[in-house]
Amino acid sequence: MKKLPLIALIAALAAAPVLAATSNANNVANGGFNGPGTVTSTPNQSTQTGGFSGPNNSETTVAKALDMSDDSWVILRGNIVKQLDNKHYEFTDGTGSITLEISPKRWNGVNVTPTDKIEIRGKIDKDWNSREVEVKQVQIIK
Repeated sequence: MKKLPLIALIAALAAAPVLAATSNANNVANGGFNGPGTVTSTPNQSTQTGGFSGPNNSETTVAKALDMSDDSWVILRGNIVKQLDNKHYEFTDGTGSITLEISPKRWNGVNVTPTDKIEIRGKIDKDWNSREVEVKQVQIIK
């Protein structure tokens, strides 16, 4: 006689995650972030289809980048002033200047002049006596 309540309990516990996932699926449409600061859409707005919408905390200045630790990811906006050698360039954003290391494959067909404002994404490469940014992406800002 004690088997019936035990079977009912096991069935209820097995069904709980399925019910929770169904109710949560109604709150998040097609992936993305669901938590503090989530904006719910009204019937007149389209729903978010994934990703993050908001300020980018990685965007920084050269002055701040010069004080960051090794392997910190940065996004810098400014201009390449001159080429130092095959892969190294001088970059400035008005707060200071830093050396960029840009591998030829990272250009992706983008041609840049000193008058073009660009956004670079990369990581800080700190040696014992120098600091540079190892660039992963170059993009012209329009």
